[in-house]
Amino acid sequence: MGVIGVALDFSFIAATKLAVDIATGANTALPLRLAAVLLICIMVSQIGLGFARRWVAALLGVRSQNLMQLRLFRHIMQCEWNGLEQRHSGDVLNRLERDVSDVTSVITETAPSLLGVLVRLVGAFFFLYSMDAMLALLLVFIAPVFIALSKLYISRMRQLTRRIRTTDSRVQSILQESVQHRVVLKTLEQQGTMVSRLSETQDTLRQQIRQRTWFSSFSSALLTTGFGAGYLVTFLWGVSRLHEGTITYGMMIAFIQLVGQIQGPFRELTHYIPAIISSLTASERLMELQAVPLEQEGEPVVFPHGAGIRLSDVSFAYDSSKRQILSNLSYDFPPGSVTAILGETGAGKTTLVRLILALLRPQHGSVQLYDAEGRGADASPLTRCNLVYVPQGNTLFSGTIRDNLLLGNPDATEQEMRQALTTACAGFVMERPEGLDAPCGELGAGLSEGQAQRIAIARALLRKGCILLLDEATSALDPSTERQLLQNLQLQGQRQTVICVTHRPAVVEYCTQVLELQKSRE
Repeated sequence: MGVIGVALDFSFIAATKLAVDIATGANTALPLRLAAVLLICIMVSQIGLGFARRWVAALLGVRSQNLMQLRLFRHIMQCEWNGLEQRHSGDVLNRLERDVSDVTSVITETAPSLLGVLVRLVGAFFFLYSMDAMLALLLVFIAPVFIALSKLYISRMRQLTRRIRTTDSRVQSILQESVQHRVVLKTLEQQGTMVSRLSETQDTLRQQIRQRTWFSSFSSALLTTGFGAGYLVTFLWGVSRLHEGTITYGMMIAFIQLVGQIQGPFRELTHYIPAIISSLTASERLMELQAVPLEQEGEPVVFPHGAGIRLSDVSFAYDSSKRQILSNLSYDFPPGSVTAILGETGAGKTTLVRLILALLRPQHGSVQLYDAEGRGADASPLTRCNLVYVPQGNTLFSGTIRDNLLLGNPDATEQEMRQALTTACAGFVMERPEGLDAPCGELGAGLSEGQAQRIAIARALLRKGCILLLDEATSALDPSTERQLLQNLQLQGQRQTVICVTHRPAVVEYCTQVLELQKSRE
């Protein structure tokens, strides 16, 4: 469409020249009515093409943005998790929104327009060259100078744009954390601190944008001066040739229009360059997300008749810490056993659960799932289908209680959901007028911590896994509810291997064995 648009622009110039030549008597072979009809047809075609281009660009832009965002989101959901989140979630969201938008804008709008600009530049040069070779060569002489200046301009603009994008991500991170933890900020009476932090970051962003704008404006002013000089040279050249009688009035008008067709692409490049630079910066930031390797893929390894877990000489340390979290740990969680994992904070309880879930890999030793028949498999994303995990804290999503439960098993029936709620001591759900369709706010808003925790347990119980991992899953429950839940889970443990990370002695009473971890002092 862009190339067709360029052809229509050149046709309009030719038709304009023809009309002027006919009107001034330089061309007597054709009627003026024909030139007028040509101009009208070309103009209508330009209007229609412009509408079609905007329509197609908008549709392609939305589709491309959705596809790229979906692809990156899928990658993030499926990539490895190492326990050391190097990027703030606000930064990741900023990349998925702003950076994806910048890249798709260049792909669907800037790149096609740039192709049209190049075609326009080449076509205008040859058109002008056919009428006056000297003038065409004189105007194109500016191209090498423009390219040399562009290299310096692009290098500096990339540096400035990268800083702006980083600061913009920091602004979004502050906004996200402050809104998410506004209750904590209120109770600490530190709302003003976050407002000041946001204001300071915004000031930094404003200064960076001011610096980039000044540099871009100064560069644009220099180029505009050059373009103005080129236009003046062309006008004086044409006037002198017209005075000498070597060209017609139509050629004079064509000269001026063609100069615009040659200088226009260079001027448009000054507008495209910031968009291209922003896209390059955005592409680098998106590729950083894609650089995180994906988890192992393949056929799930299922233990349909139950499984245990065997740790053999397992050692692990996080990259940022020299201290060994787990050192040469060997332990057996037999099929059908109920085990309590005890230990002070920092002893490695949660790390051990993450190793079992294959979110982390041991630096030494092995974590293996096995069944009573002697079949075994190293813990990996392919064995995760056997595990049911309830993390500590509030992990509910916005929607309804039914929506949350179906995350545990999308095929769960109404009866299965009711049974899971009963086992998790969450019968209060059915006492509500809306029942399973009762609304659930972000992070369980509208529910107490204990209620949210029990719904999360019910969600996990709907998952068809043979190993249940509870990470401080009863921390928000009162003693009587906790005892009832543990009794229900003990019955559940007759067909499942249950592992409870806990600080609460009451949990130990319902366990068949206890693993106590000691904090390493190294």
